Amino acid sequence: MAEALTQYKLIILYMLDHIDFPLTNTQISNFILEKEYTTYFTIQQAISELIGAELIYSESTHNNTCYYITSTGKETLSYFSDKISLAIKNDVLSYFAENNIKLKQEISVIADYYKTTTQEYAVRCQIKEKEHPLIDLTITVKTKEQAEAVCSNWKKQNEDVYGYLMDLLIK
Repeated sequence: MAEALTQYKLIILYMLDHIDFPLTNTQISNFILEKEYTTYFTIQQAISELIGAELIYSESTHNNTCYYITSTGKETLSYFSDKISLAIKNDVLSYFAENNIKLKQEISVIADYYKTTTQEYAVRCQIKEKEHPLIDLTITVKTKEQAEAVCSNWKKQNEDVYGYLMDLLIK
């Protein structure tokens, strides 16, 4: 089992090393589960141990966690990359080639909220490109339900909102 867990850790490191943006827990899990390499709980254990060993780090919002490979993770992968079969490497690269735009869009559109000192909710809506914000908008709403609605609608309508704002501001 320990050797299998090591294999899953190496797959995760390989994934994070071969894409130029972070991956979410869901994206990593979906790939590994789709290929039927292991179970969801084993993936979570592998991720947890990678974080504990400081080979990856995470950033979380209220509804998502993104993972990044550290320099130590890159170095570790370089020592053990021959332990990942060519077939698995090809599966990862094919997955990225087929889903790159979708994966990038999922990670580049961010919406999160938090309670302010005035007991309202601040909703931060972002569109990022390679971790650089194209837009970073924070608005205040009265209720948690409104904050959740703004987050949900931002995910669906961010392109329209961004385009509308650009049209208004560049005129």
